[in-house]
Amino acid sequence: MDKLVSLAKRRGFVFQSSEIYGGLGSVWDYGPLGVELKKNIKERWWRSMVHERQDIEGLDAAILMHPKVWEASGHVAGFTDPLVDCKQCKNRFRADDPRIKGTPGQPDAQCPVCGSKGTLTAPRQFNLMFKPFMGPEPGELRCPNCGGGPFTDPRNFNLMFKTFMGPVEDASAVVWLRPETAQGIFVDFPIVQQVSRKKIPFGIAQIGKAFRNEITPGNFIFRTREFEQMEMQFFVKPGSENEWFERWRAERMNWIVALGIRSEKLRWHQHGKDELAHYAKDAYDIEYEFPFGWQEFEGIHNRTDFDLSNHQQHAGKKLDYLDPKTNERFLPYVVETSAGADRTTLVVLCDAYREEEVGGAEAAEGGAMRVVLKLKPSLAPLKAAVFPLVNKDGMPELAHRIHDDLRHHFNVFYDDGGSIGRRYRRQDEAGTPYGITIDGQSTQDQTVTVRDRDTLKQDRVAAGKLVEYLTQKLAG
Repeated sequence: MDKLVSLAKRRGFVFQSSEIYGGLGSVWDYGPLGVELKKNIKERWWRSMVHERQDIEGLDAAILMHPKVWEASGHVAGFTDPLVDCKQCKNRFRADDPRIKGTPGQPDAQCPVCGSKGTLTAPRQFNLMFKPFMGPEPGELRCPNCGGGPFTDPRNFNLMFKTFMGPVEDASAVVWLRPETAQGIFVDFPIVQQVSRKKIPFGIAQIGKAFRNEITPGNFIFRTREFEQMEMQFFVKPGSENEWFERWRAERMNWIVALGIRSEKLRWHQHGKDELAHYAKDAYDIEYEFPFGWQEFEGIHNRTDFDLSNHQQHAGKKLDYLDPKTNERFLPYVVETSAGADRTTLVVLCDAYREEEVGGAEAAEGGAMRVVLKLKPSLAPLKAAVFPLVNKDGMPELAHRIHDDLRHHFNVFYDDGGSIGRRYRRQDEAGTPYGITIDGQSTQDQTVTVRDRDTLKQDRVAAGKLVEYLTQKLAG
């Protein structure tokens, strides 16, 4: 994982936010290549969800919403995690941190960071609505950082960021940065349904920022405090939700495999009864085998009518649907697909990262080992790079003309610094699928060499046919 994080910074994919001030915990900035990669993933998701379907509409709801939205959804009262502090080394953990061995209230606690021994008091009662206590088996309780204790009682810790609207900071001015995008879809359901004239079943899709004051963020961009979600809520008639749930499970796995992700690195995880969120009747996660283990990056949930019924009750407004064929009114059930744009980007990067040995001319020019991102070409931030073999004999002029022509069609890069082997290696690390070299022959017959990133095969292509050539190669 450290190698990938280093590459991400070195090539301008992702790096620490506010780095000149020492950074900000678990907040990351996307650089020139990273923003292109994530944009390509989001655009592919939007195209598959909205543009290629007739039963899903798009939405961009505001980040700030009426505070009663979060009361109705249960976030204000229940979006908490119990905390445990090690009194010796002052480290803080979630009470259900899997690194902690034992159960709060058991004797002989030892912090793995400071090594002191003591006891962990029994956890205080907390709201089970959002996250039931998932403590380990009874036994010795140890701090996962210092190895010792004692620990404080678990304390509730709200995961939402609070701010104030207007000049006065009092209780009446409190608003929250949304912890999920889904609630904007639920409260806008009747308006979207009316203006789009959609009949159930249909869905509403949204891509947007969300914020959670995570207690234990980490693993690069896997768990962050500011993140982007790609969510779709599909509204169905009660009784048909199981059928649609299975259909969307298949749809989402097929979409992920189509990103070029190796199928052997993917698996399903069904939530047990003790894992289900308060709103869910059934839930499956799509997990990827990251360098730090199997972790989920997308979920498919049967939310029943939990959200619409709660908002209908709290707002005092009807959110039911009138079936024009049967004249029947009902609150729709919801099948949700929820993917993290940042986590999906991390999946794509992890799956594409390779260290390879090469031989022949490649080894002579750039070294026997190369680091390469074998990104799906249509996802790659840069589609091609243009290189003059040398900076003389008319090669730079022709290279600039080719680059200027190609950038009207693709995101391409011009590089004339260093040996051709080193330039190839830089673009391998950037995941650029095609390298176009202008050499002495190019100035004579207007043909160029196109190098394939993955196979290292080189084709001779007419300069005037490059747009057509790349278009065919990048399809899919």
